[in-house]
Amino acid sequence: MFGLPLSEIALLVLALIGAGLFGGIIAGLFGVGGGTVLVPVLFYAFTVLGVGGEGDLHTAIGTSLATIVVTALRSLAAHRKHGAVDEQVLRTWTPWVALGAVAGAAIAGVTSMEGLALVYGVLLILVAAQMGLLPERYVLRTDMPTGWTRGVLGSLIGLFSAMMGVGGGSLGGMTMTLFGRPIHQAVATASGFGVAIGAAAAAGFVVFGWDAPGRPPLSLGYVNLPAAVIMGMMTALSAPLGARLAHRLDRRVLKKAFAVYLLGTALSVVIKAF
Repeated sequence: MFGLPLSEIALLVLALIGAGLFGGIIAGLFGVGGGTVLVPVLFYAFTVLGVGGEGDLHTAIGTSLATIVVTALRSLAAHRKHGAVDEQVLRTWTPWVALGAVAGAAIAGVTSMEGLALVYGVLLILVAAQMGLLPERYVLRTDMPTGWTRGVLGSLIGLFSAMMGVGGGSLGGMTMTLFGRPIHQAVATASGFGVAIGAAAAAGFVVFGWDAPGRPPLSLGYVNLPAAVIMGMMTALSAPLGARLAHRLDRRVLKKAFAVYLLGTALSVVIKAF
């Protein structure tokens, strides 16, 4: 695996297990993409261990997207049992979200590591600001957009989520709450966006990174197979725990603390890439 000494392989596997567990808990607790945790951990692990090169950040993002599909499917099924999913929004927004995700993968495929790090950092700072600064009941209007506005917003959700390596919770959930939907319904419905984003964008990262240089070994395009399997299993296992914790802990305090973490992570990824 990766052609590394056994001690470094063990360190990498432990990092992947830890990131997967933590990412799943965060996804269940806050409804944000586990990629906010998985991408920086993978990027740092690949870079520090020297297993790739200029494609490390792209591979971290593509791998994160591949892990989202199973977790999002489990989350969507669980939310449907509670009747929390807005099926009409999911049905009418998902094609646009998927289209944007493919476009995001294509843009990422021709973007330098420095440029992609800058996009990732700026978007992560916006997510952190939304979590830490905006009140949960803040709304722009009281109904979801339709027509061309829906198409534009849905495509942007998919595009930016793909370039960040996150599911639908971060940007899709934020969009729904800004348009007057209750937070639980927003998180539940956005988990369905995550299925479309993960599947479409991960396939795009495979295709657009097929012959790219500087990727870690055992990568299919910009998706690293061992990392995707390990983190995907751990994320799927821990996501239900995060959902249970959401009902027991003071989410307002935790959200502000996690927003500070996201801000620091965004800055560190940009600095590391440059």
